[in-house]
Amino acid sequence: MRDMVRLLAPNEYGSAIRMFADKWKRLRDRIYVNPAFQRRASRFFLTRAIARRRARDVFDLCAGFVYSQVLSACVQLEIFQQVRDGPMSVRDIARRCGLSPEAASRLLEAASSLRLLEKRSGERFGLGPLGAAVLGNPGLIAMIDHHRHLYVDLNDPVALLRNEAADTQLSKYWPYAETASARDLGQNDIADYSALMAASQPIVADEVLDCYPLDAHQCLLDVGGGEGAFIAEAAARFPNLRLMVFDLPAVVERAGAFVERAGISQRVSIYGGDFFSDSLPRGADVVSLVRIALDHDDSKVLTLLKSIRAALPAGGTLLIAEPVAGSGYAPMVSAYFGIYLMAMGRGRVRTRQKFEQLLREAGFQKVSFRNGRGALQTGVVIAIA
Repeated sequence: MRDMVRLLAPNEYGSAIRMFADKWKRLRDRIYVNPAFQRRASRFFLTRAIARRRARDVFDLCAGFVYSQVLSACVQLEIFQQVRDGPMSVRDIARRCGLSPEAASRLLEAASSLRLLEKRSGERFGLGPLGAAVLGNPGLIAMIDHHRHLYVDLNDPVALLRNEAADTQLSKYWPYAETASARDLGQNDIADYSALMAASQPIVADEVLDCYPLDAHQCLLDVGGGEGAFIAEAAARFPNLRLMVFDLPAVVERAGAFVERAGISQRVSIYGGDFFSDSLPRGADVVSLVRIALDHDDSKVLTLLKSIRAALPAGGTLLIAEPVAGSGYAPMVSAYFGIYLMAMGRGRVRTRQKFEQLLREAGFQKVSFRNGRGALQTGVVIAIA
């Protein structure tokens, strides 16, 4: 009997399990697409709720663009701000927004169904739970307003996927995605995206610094730090921390004014340059890359990681904060960021395994991962030099 039975090695066992799973899924797919099965499932009391929920999920995918436009209209018309202090009638909102009562009614009803607004007594509308969440995050409002560029690029998604689209709106919005020399960008080129990053950065900074407090560090270098929003949050939390920021020359001109207004200029050193071609300043024992790596391909990211490793002392820490594929936020990471970056013209989201490969190739010794609370689906990669 022993001669007849061959024990499977672990990798063979795993392969057999995957083959069985594939066969089962093919059979399941044939059953699911059968119209007769779908009708029976929608009527049978044990499967009726599941069938209806899946039908609703499919319709939500079909209607998702309309939902996003309802949100965009509410942001552009500042409806959440108008009802902040109390509910208002359709006519009052229509008058303030420059809409007809009929158009305002349709928008308010739609927003109410999406929990952005909420119907109140006397045929009035007030903030809904999701509208309140949006209003409480100025950075989120800036991101929603910015999405009008993405919507233009997605007008013909197949053309975008086939690379048949002309210059995209997003590639123009993020000018470093198109230019060969980012160092040559001027104030007019970077003003819009720098303002957007500064507005949305505090949400991310809050998550990152909750995940990895900087109490044990003496000096933070924020690479690609923009106007300085991340270091400003770090300065407020850790009063003994010295700070450095490195970004393009045109960007750090704005950073100087920002840190002055924040009252932290005495603690901050500002450096201008191109982090793909210039050496990074030394002296920091922790470096942050906040939403930088995902904008670039692997070869450029590896170049940047090697430069950071050279700037850090032995035992120094690198924090990478951005969405990580396979970290539990699948629709946001794979669907949203994957397509967004394609429209932008460069960049990619990465798995934990890919980050670990790149970091070890760059000379980092230990890599670990943490998830943020999920406000912007932020993952934190922690690498020790």
